[in-house]
Amino acid sequence: MVFDPEELYEVDSGLPELSGAVLLHQLDGFMDAGMAGQVVTGHLVDRLENTVAARFDVDRLIDYRARRPMMDFAADHWESYEAPQLAVRLFHDEAGTPFLLLDGPEPDREWERYAAAIRSLVERWELRMVVSYHGIPMGAPHTRPLGVTAHATRAELIGDYQPVLNRLQVPGSASALVELRLGQAGHDAAGFAAHVPHYLAQSRYPAAALTLLGSISRLTGLSLPDEALVESARRTDAEIERQMAESDEVAEVVRALERQYDAFVETVDKKNLLAEEITRMPTAEELGAEFERFLAEQQGD
Repeated sequence: MVFDPEELYEVDSGLPELSGAVLLHQLDGFMDAGMAGQVVTGHLVDRLENTVAARFDVDRLIDYRARRPMMDFAADHWESYEAPQLAVRLFHDEAGTPFLLLDGPEPDREWERYAAAIRSLVERWELRMVVSYHGIPMGAPHTRPLGVTAHATRAELIGDYQPVLNRLQVPGSASALVELRLGQAGHDAAGFAAHVPHYLAQSRYPAAALTLLGSISRLTGLSLPDEALVESARRTDAEIERQMAESDEVAEVVRALERQYDAFVETVDKKNLLAEEITRMPTAEELGAEFERFLAEQQGD
C-alpha cells in the first residue's frame, strides 16, 4: 500500500535553515532503566530555550486505552485534558548550533509509517544524523564507571565503543525500527544505552543520564550543559551511599558486583579469553530475561 508519510505530522512554517543539524529522539513507553533517557530530555528542555518544529498526529499513533491521558474533574464538570504530544522541538546548544529533539509517547501502532515519517523529516530538513538514548538494567555496581552500549548504522560512527555481546534478541521498539530503516535508506543514525545498576533500574538515576549526555556530545559535537546533572548525580550517589550504610544486604550486593566487575576488567586488560566464572559477562539469554523482567515491572507499575 502506498502512503504519504507527511500525513503523520505538521511542520512549523517559520523554521530556520536546518541542513546538517542533528535530531535526538527519546520516547516514553519502552525500556528506560534509571529514567536515564527521560532525565536527559527533561534536562535539555529545562536548560535550553526551545520551540516546537513539528507535531505528530497522536490520534493515529497512540492507543489511549493502553495509556489513558489524565483529565481534571472539578465539582460538576470536566475542567481540563492533558493531551499527549509527540513533537519535534528546535534547540540551540551553548555555541548557538541548532539541533532537534523528538520526545513523547512511543507510538502504539503504524511503526512503519512512523519510521517513514522520520525519514521524511530527515530528508526534508537535510539532517546529518539521528541519535536515540535510554537506559538498560545491567549487573554492574554504581561505584564503578558506567558502561554504554552503542549502536549505529555505520560502525565508523561508534568506533571507540566496545560491544558487550555479538548478538542479542530483545523486545523491539519504535526507536530501534527508525534506526534500522534509516540505515537501510543510507542515512546516519546511532543510539546509546547507559548501563544502569539493576538495583537502581526503577529509580531516577542522574549518573546514567550524565553518561548519556556525554556520549551524545562526543558523537554529535554539540555543546550541551551538564552542570545541573553533575550536581544531581552527586546528591543521588550520596543518598545511595547512605542507604548502603544502613543495609548490610544492599551493601553485600554492591560488594559482590564490585568483585565481579573488577575481575572482569582485569581479565579484559590481560586479554585472557579463558576467564573464570566470576569474570564472565551475562549471556544473551540472561540479558534478554533481565530486559523482559524490567519491561514487565514497568507495565505493572
